[in-house]
Amino acid sequence: MDWLKPFLNYLRNERNYSSHTTSNYERDLKFLIAFLADKKIDRLSAREYLLALEKKSFSRRSVARKLSAARSYFRYLQREKKTKANPFQNLLTPKLPKKLPNFLYPEEMKSLLEAAKAGGRDRAIMELLYGTGIRVVEIARLNLNEVDFDEGEIRVFGKGAKERVVIFGSHARAALKDYLKNGRPQLLKAAKTNAFFIGRRGSRLTSRQIERIIRLYAKQAGINKKVTPHTLRHSFATHLLEGGADLRMVQELLGHVSLSTTQVYTHVTKERLKKVYDEAHPRAK
Repeated sequence: MDWLKPFLNYLRNERNYSSHTTSNYERDLKFLIAFLADKKIDRLSAREYLLALEKKSFSRRSVARKLSAARSYFRYLQREKKTKANPFQNLLTPKLPKKLPNFLYPEEMKSLLEAAKAGGRDRAIMELLYGTGIRVVEIARLNLNEVDFDEGEIRVFGKGAKERVVIFGSHARAALKDYLKNGRPQLLKAAKTNAFFIGRRGSRLTSRQIERIIRLYAKQAGINKKVTPHTLRHSFATHLLEGGADLRMVQELLGHVSLSTTQVYTHVTKERLKKVYDEAHPRAK
């Protein structure tokens, strides 16, 4: 039996992975399965696979992603008792250079938000992304009953179907209420759905549609850098830390399993401090 389809269904339904991430897994694993087709599956073939990736001149990041997909696939096969060993488990992943997250400065963030009409759906989406730091896939999956206006909290289901509660403030609250009162009914028309954010046909917005919305308003705001929903998430974390927030609190709000994942934002704030120092202090240069 071909176990790729069951594995992809497992990622979608049990691990709560986005369609974009699942597509990446599918592409990477098709390459792996084709490579292993006429080989004995063991540590030697795993190392041969790594060498094959390197020979094809994939970037380090791509190689790391493909190896991660291979590990996850064989872990799944172990869980289903279709294999005893995971030949990729202890294979060393190429060391990746640290990539600082792209974020917007407060003035840029203000311009982006003001580019969207107050009271509309798109303004509500951006206020929520920036005001809570939730992922684009989490906002796409958001349902009406998961938003608690009395407590200012939202129940979201993140990576690995893990549930957490995020907090939103007065700006996001006002934008969400305006959207529910004025924007959503016009989009909903005769359709029936529990989805919080919907499109013109009354169906749930996808992550890709939300990404296009963000790019559109970034262009309208005259922001000359790549802006994605994740940029708003990065901006949320960076601005919290710059405002004096505790790193572990930011970790909890972002839904990071490891504190080391959140610590990348401390590098961002340090870089910004250095830049301000170099520009402002007469003895800096």
